[in-house]
Amino acid sequence: MKNNLIKTAAAVPMLKVGDISYNARQITELIDQHANCGLIVFPELSLTGYTCADLFQSDLLLREAETALVKIAETTHGKGITALVGIPIPYNNCIYNCGAVLSQGQVKAIIPKSYIPNYSEFYECRWFEPGKGIFRKSVRIGDLDVPFGTDIIAEDPDTGAILGVELCEDLWVPDKPSTHAALAGANVIANLSASDELIGKQEYRRELVKQQSGSCYCAYIYASAGTHESSTDLVFSGHTVIAQNGSVIRETIFPQYPHVEEALINLGFIMHDRRHQNTFGNLCVSDYRRVPVSMQTAGVNEAGMDEMAQILKEHDYSVPRNPFVPSNDSTRDMRCRRILQIQANGLATRVRATGIYNLVIGVSGGLDSTLALLVCAEAKKQLPDIRIIAYTMPSQGNTSGLTYNNANRLMELLADEAHEIPIREGVELHLYQLGHELTYQGEGDIAYENAQARMRTYLLMDAANMKNALVVGTGDLSELALGWCTYNGDHMSMYAVNASVPKTLVRFVCSAYAAMCSSEELRKTLESICDTPVTPELTPNHDGEIAQMTEEKIGKYDLNDFFLFYTLRYGFEPSRTAAYALKAYPELTSEEVCKAAANFFKRFFSQQFKRSCMPDGPKVGSVSLSPRGDWRMPSDATASLWMEDLLK
Repeated sequence: MKNNLIKTAAAVPMLKVGDISYNARQITELIDQHANCGLIVFPELSLTGYTCADLFQSDLLLREAETALVKIAETTHGKGITALVGIPIPYNNCIYNCGAVLSQGQVKAIIPKSYIPNYSEFYECRWFEPGKGIFRKSVRIGDLDVPFGTDIIAEDPDTGAILGVELCEDLWVPDKPSTHAALAGANVIANLSASDELIGKQEYRRELVKQQSGSCYCAYIYASAGTHESSTDLVFSGHTVIAQNGSVIRETIFPQYPHVEEALINLGFIMHDRRHQNTFGNLCVSDYRRVPVSMQTAGVNEAGMDEMAQILKEHDYSVPRNPFVPSNDSTRDMRCRRILQIQANGLATRVRATGIYNLVIGVSGGLDSTLALLVCAEAKKQLPDIRIIAYTMPSQGNTSGLTYNNANRLMELLADEAHEIPIREGVELHLYQLGHELTYQGEGDIAYENAQARMRTYLLMDAANMKNALVVGTGDLSELALGWCTYNGDHMSMYAVNASVPKTLVRFVCSAYAAMCSSEELRKTLESICDTPVTPELTPNHDGEIAQMTEEKIGKYDLNDFFLFYTLRYGFEPSRTAAYALKAYPELTSEEVCKAAANFFKRFFSQQFKRSCMPDGPKVGSVSLSPRGDWRMPSDATASLWMEDLLK
């Protein structure tokens, strides 16, 4: 597979204002020390110091800076690194505040700052001209005519990394140069900055970087000047931020100097989101010049599954075990509350639209039906006229005492009406009419198992007709992905509130509700349900204890949800997904991960026909399998290409 991981760095060197030789040595040393990076970004005017003031008008300063820049560029020869260094550049009787692109031993391009601040503590117009509107120009640096202007992006054709450059104030204005560069193809933006520190400014800067990386679907590397700048009137903090697609990956402020903040960026994530968000490509800009540079990948360009897993491990690349579930406790609790809110609002809207205020729901004592019942209860808070009519439908000999008791307690606490309909007699009559044995015939007796699931749905649908009600579905996203639902049984309802909530997240939503509810009895019941193994209870139990374990049949839900997330969210091929799984689950072997992945893809492809006719339900996250929205796939598609990739 193609390696699309690039190690990037935001570097804040030691600095002496006006001492170009010293500053050049510091920059060169950091380039040499971090030669395994594909990109290293230094602060604004890092070669001279941002606070040189009227010294910028010195011919000596400008001349020595140019000479030093050429020497720094030579240090990139033979390395797969591109360095960005801040420098003042004289051009046509003016001076420009610029970022120099250094790679392959040469100065590849000079990009001037578009917007020059001249307010409050900033006084740049005294020395610099704005670069906005400078196109198709070149400037003599050493013995070379170097492309000069704001119409330049740098590209490494081997890795697919395309770099756009802006400087400090350019990020703070409405018409950001990075927006235009991104529309022209740049998937990495570098900002050479010198932003003084004020109360509250760090947070604002971080949000600017974060939001720009999100709206431009790019990686954004921000490096600001450090405390060695002149402190006559200002203090600089060495703030560094590396963000990607709207998320901050690394951040440091007031570090020990010299400081280099490193992070892997994932070009695969970026390009998948750009292709998916088709309005991004509709605004393509083509009038940019492209200069060739080298931005090496972290590790080999082409990697097998084990090689990619090793690269992820060596660089300590963060791969969460449960990508649907935030690792931070407060973020997770907030996310769970918001999911429940979305579900409840979706259900309330459907109730208003139909004018049917009675809700019929089957309660099994398992996680999914518990969450669906909680959604009904939350919808009732919005629409007090809602009446929740709950049914538990035990099958004698199959339903365990634990799930039966939990189901009854939940109905007592949350439902307006609670009913129990034993289904064994109806199931046996059904099996008798089919000519099937009345008892379970052992592993593979799907007719016996599904007869129970369909009987329950049959009863719920008829109860809804009798009660003038809507049947609320309980099945979740993971079950739809794997086809672990009975066609026209628990697969069907009149509104499926859990349809885009994966199993790993269902448990957390129920747990979060338990933590915030005021009823001690409800809390205990929810905690008991969260601790219960996932089971459909369609086969005989062992002396009242649960016998049928879902994960023994279809594999662990955490792994299946992992494969589902990276396949749908980022379009990963199976081998790449497996490599990421090896990083997230270091206790598993390659063989174990590949076996689990093969099982997932076989089921995912073969069960599309169930998803093609799934009922309506609210989308709550970035991954959904609705055939009317996020996932449209032919029911007879073959998985052979995906299986072959997994075996490479």
